[in-house]
Amino acid sequence: MTEPLEKRLEKAMAELQAAQEAVARTERELRQASFAVLSSDRAVRATVGPQGELAGIEFLEHKYRDMSPQELAASVLEAANAARVKMNRHVMKAMAPFTEPSADVPELKGFELDWERIFGPEVLREDEDTEREDHASPAWRDALGEDGED
Repeated sequence: MTEPLEKRLEKAMAELQAAQEAVARTERELRQASFAVLSSDRAVRATVGPQGELAGIEFLEHKYRDMSPQELAASVLEAANAARVKMNRHVMKAMAPFTEPSADVPELKGFELDWERIFGPEVLREDEDTEREDHASPAWRDALGEDGED
């Protein structure tokens, strides 16, 4: 037996209102979000804001004094890019519920997002901490022609 149209519309409207409220809450939370990441050499901490913009750079323990300009630049870029990817993944996770179809109202299918097109391919790759556990060289060492061995 099918549900009367009026009842289905009522359910759909309630679900739509709940989704709108959830989107508004998520937007408020995301506007306040920021992430800070240390470079692999632990010389730099970069912080990004809610839109992935660079919000802060800290040079830690005066390590920058013993670094070449290229090494310091590479550390800054590494930390900033890692923080940006972390923020992008946070946005993806926060928005995931809105991409799924409704269990109660099959007509509300959710929406599709091409995260790779929005944030770039690195957002879909394995977490960078996992790569480091596999002893992969940080990108800044590759750029300098270093292999990470002392």
